[in-house]
Amino acid sequence: MGLYDRFVLPYLLDVACGLPMVQAQRQKLIPKARGRVLEVGMGTGRNLPFYDRSRITALVGVDPALQMHRLAHKRSRAAGIAVELMGLSAEQLPTPDASFDTVVCTYTLCSIPDAQQALREMRRVLVPGGQLLFCEHGRAPDEGVRRWQARLQPLWGPLAGGCQLGRDIPELLHAAGFAATTQMAYLAGPRPMTFHYWGSAQAA
Repeated sequence: MGLYDRFVLPYLLDVACGLPMVQAQRQKLIPKARGRVLEVGMGTGRNLPFYDRSRITALVGVDPALQMHRLAHKRSRAAGIAVELMGLSAEQLPTPDASFDTVVCTYTLCSIPDAQQALREMRRVLVPGGQLLFCEHGRAPDEGVRRWQARLQPLWGPLAGGCQLGRDIPELLHAAGFAATTQMAYLAGPRPMTFHYWGSAQAA
């Protein structure tokens, strides 16, 4: 891992993931988590202040970017929520089937190498009737914006930790066996980066 990935990228991602419109998206979604919760791609812990502590019984986080764990632990202490944080990717979760009531995945599917396999794992670890809460940026509905997403991707990906601008989030959810209730809209900012999908999903 180079100096950029170790020291610069975590700071840049933390700033980007803490922008006001992104925080507003988290605030809509995260308080709905309940029971045993798995957060995939915890990063620097930007979701932690939004959990309703009265609704959750345990919180487990996974993220392969070990350089971000320090900030996540600091935010867990500030939020008063104990987190079991593991330095793992989501494509192969070391947890039994049907072991979580809620899976939370925000701003993560864009950068997981095999996003569909990760989603299949999320479905596997959910209890029957459990829910996946998701918020992701991705493939824009407008052809002109999609062209810009394709043009920018070769530069954007290496700078943003492997982030893919044009992933089709609804299609990924469907292919992994989820039935989703999805909202979508452009948020403030450059359109190639700001078309958002968010909502909840259950095993189909």
